[in-house]
Amino acid sequence: MDTSASFLNSLQLVSDDEAWNRLVGLYSPLIRGWLRRFGAAADDVDDVTQEVLTVVFLRLPEFERQPRAGAFRSWLRTIAANCLRDHWRKANRRAPAVGGSEFVQMIDQLEDPHSGVSQLWNREHDQYVIQYLLEEVRSNFTPQTWRAFERFALEGKSADEVSQELGISVNAVFIAKSRVMSCLRKQGAGLLDE
Repeated sequence: MDTSASFLNSLQLVSDDEAWNRLVGLYSPLIRGWLRRFGAAADDVDDVTQEVLTVVFLRLPEFERQPRAGAFRSWLRTIAANCLRDHWRKANRRAPAVGGSEFVQMIDQLEDPHSGVSQLWNREHDQYVIQYLLEEVRSNFTPQTWRAFERFALEGKSADEVSQELGISVNAVFIAKSRVMSCLRKQGAGLLDE
């Protein structure tokens, strides 16, 4: 994969099958987890996840990145809320959650960008995508570069500590962090808050 292309751009540069597989690989676990946690019936989780991903895939060419951070995340959240509503309307039943109206209220809150549920979606989305991107870009770096980045940027060790531990210069620690962060920013362009 070309690391100069963001995840979103790369979806437009590959075959439909590969783009679909990448989208499913990234977002299926996140969407399924949300549906389960907020009371969706087990039988509905796969169907709704498939519906959300299908809409995202089909409408991705229409998605326009906006100058504001998190535009894709918000767009995905809105699609998820709409698919949830549509799914239960088509089935002509209420969400089979404890206190079914609570689930409907959660869907309403998911659509409201200022609600606590939306803020939680945003935080969890970003944390999840960061972990995914970290795993995706890791193979682009030598083990020593990755370890320097990991110890310094992720574990919060000082540059001096990492330098001594790995037998590299302090400057090399800063360079490792800079290189990995640059790659992550490129890959995550449009997916995450900056």
